[in-house]
Amino acid sequence: MLRRAVLRFATDRKANVAIIFALTLVPIIFLLGMTLDYTLALRKREQLNAAADAAAIAAVRPAMLAQSDKSVVQATAAAVFAAKANLPGLSTVPTPTITVTDSGLARTITVSYTAQSVNNFPGVLGKQTWDVAGSATARASSAPNMNFYLLMDDSPSMGIGATAGDISNLIKYTAPAYQTAAASQNCGFACHQTNIAHDGGTKDNLAIARQRNITLRIDLVTNAVNQLLNSWSNCPQSGITGGVMQCMSALNNTTYKAALYTFDLGLNELASLTTPTTAGAQVSNISLMPVAYQNCVVVSTNCKTDNGTDIAGALKSINDKMPNPGLGSNSANDTPQEVVFLVTDGVEDKISATCPNASFASNSRCQQPLDTTMCKTIKDRGIKIAVLYTEYLQLIADVNTGIQKTDQWYMNWIDKYDQPTSLTGKIAQNLQACASPGFYNAVKNGQNISDALTDLFIKVASSTASLVQ
Repeated sequence: MLRRAVLRFATDRKANVAIIFALTLVPIIFLLGMTLDYTLALRKREQLNAAADAAAIAAVRPAMLAQSDKSVVQATAAAVFAAKANLPGLSTVPTPTITVTDSGLARTITVSYTAQSVNNFPGVLGKQTWDVAGSATARASSAPNMNFYLLMDDSPSMGIGATAGDISNLIKYTAPAYQTAAASQNCGFACHQTNIAHDGGTKDNLAIARQRNITLRIDLVTNAVNQLLNSWSNCPQSGITGGVMQCMSALNNTTYKAALYTFDLGLNELASLTTPTTAGAQVSNISLMPVAYQNCVVVSTNCKTDNGTDIAGALKSINDKMPNPGLGSNSANDTPQEVVFLVTDGVEDKISATCPNASFASNSRCQQPLDTTMCKTIKDRGIKIAVLYTEYLQLIADVNTGIQKTDQWYMNWIDKYDQPTSLTGKIAQNLQACASPGFYNAVKNGQNISDALTDLFIKVASSTASLVQ
């Protein structure tokens, strides 16, 4: 009987699920508890990593980069970390380890921590907490002290109308009814001719433009430099007087100096290296290059052709004036960084023995995209070059209708360098090659030159902070 009972029990399949469930319940509970505690620990680690990121970034903000006392930097990072690391489910608020490493203008901050996430099932794992750890590293360079050499093109091509409407008005008001000098009629350029009577006129196109309140590109350049040195309404820091340069100097806790030049056949000094405010007092002296009359730039030395732009020559002259740059730090014996700001339409038009980027026109006149040889010479010295390109256009009107038409001189000597567009042709390419990496900007006719120059300056002057890991 006993044998039959045992056999019957062994072959009975009823309630097997309950037995199997009972046998597996313990490991299931163990796995669920471990998974829950591990997931919560990972979540805590993500939150603490975010706190470490915030602390590292806070320690390389401009105000902190200006702080030489490392203990102050560490205290700032620790305070930011503590504010964000006070999380429920931790045994205690972790105390981070903060290291500050300076190398020249660069500062590296590392924030590391260890913490314990409290387990909800301590009996399952046999421990009360789960250890978590992490770190974040941020690196930034403080904004350097800089000397800026502003180099503004004042050649006759900068006398173009500032907008399409200004160009149309120039063409309209230089028609024969208003301009008796035949060589200056129906023209979109407000050339400044000091002896317009030689060509049969009583006033040059610049005088007509001023009389008719026509804005020229040279006016926009002047406004842009004025915003840079004298007046900017968008400074984010209150109480700062002056322009963009003074504002950024205050924000970055740096010292900036400025020199102001124009160029045409040569370099014209308006202000040698000085404070931005002192240089700004000379902005009103930016003006178009005067010429004698048609095909006569300077009566005594150049009365054969209309050349008037030597960009490479101006760069060479400014290179001769600039000292070798330093790092721009406040360390003893260090010197500021040196930066050239070039604003031009990019076409050289000069009498020259060589013309490497083009063919000679008459009288050894070389009209070519900028020869970048001198740009390389300057950059090889460690000097930065920032370039703002104001597009080169051909603008002349039909003498009978006043409608703009193709100018044969432009088509023969310039047009091929403006293809496929003025912002992508060889003129633009050479100017971009002249600029230091990232320090090139271009504006089409009618666009805001002031904002473009300001944006370029801020890009050059600003420091940046980035997370490394």
